[in-house]
Amino acid sequence: MVINMEFKLKRFKEALEVSKIANIHYFEFTNQYHTFKDRHSFRELLYVDSGYILAEGENYSGIVKENQLIIHKADEIHSLTCPDRDASSVIIIGFECHSPELDIFSSHPMTLTDAQKKLLTEIIKEGRSVFLPPYDVPNQRDMKKRKEYPYGADQMIKLKMETLFIELIRDTKNVAIEENTEITDAKIQEIYRYLNENFRGKIRLSELCFLFGTNKTTLCNSFRASSGETVISYINKLKIKEAKKLMREGNLNLTEISATVGFSSVHYFSRIFKQYENQSPTNYIKTIKSRLML
Repeated sequence: MVINMEFKLKRFKEALEVSKIANIHYFEFTNQYHTFKDRHSFRELLYVDSGYILAEGENYSGIVKENQLIIHKADEIHSLTCPDRDASSVIIIGFECHSPELDIFSSHPMTLTDAQKKLLTEIIKEGRSVFLPPYDVPNQRDMKKRKEYPYGADQMIKLKMETLFIELIRDTKNVAIEENTEITDAKIQEIYRYLNENFRGKIRLSELCFLFGTNKTTLCNSFRASSGETVISYINKLKIKEAKKLMREGNLNLTEISATVGFSSVHYFSRIFKQYENQSPTNYIKTIKSRLML
């Protein structure tokens, strides 16, 4: 005997929808770089990954610091300027979303949490699997899609952007959000802070073990479990990121930059730089300058 029971299905209520996307850029600007005033029919997310910039718009004109974002409204006149002595890295995403609740982010910068920064990183990664390079050429009016890309990658960009915006809006409404993330040990967070503040010096694993009351095996295993990489790799990435910023500022030569970020020689610096960036320091700055001149 088959019993035909009638269930009532419920529709999902969409709080907001990202309906279209124009571009996904990651720019490594030189100091004093600026854009002309622009306007377009879609919103524009502006996030500062390192350094800071001066953003000018109809609803906000002022500094946007590292780890902060603003979202310009559709048809809003806006521009950006890099400071005289700072080379900034910036993410720019042009997209269409008609939800008026996003308008609040055009009037003041919003600082992202670690979880929100991770979401933004995932959006950039999905974007690179969907769109063809270059990703750092200003005024690129038609960013082409690849003919083939991983299953669902296009939709993942949309879903992750919607998730990010919903979380940001929840934060502004002071709603407690349960985050399904692994709890990082407080001591690992202290080590992160120590490395971020002292990476320019010579840091030894034995020193870290002494400072934080642990042994090398526990330190290395716990750090890799938390960050997905070794302590040395994490330190080298901090050094390379700072070196790239100094190169874009153009005030120091490579030997001076190498010493400033804590490498024992310019030759060792160049070898590590090429290992992480797949190009020499000289080619890096040449490439950055040539792309910004297009």
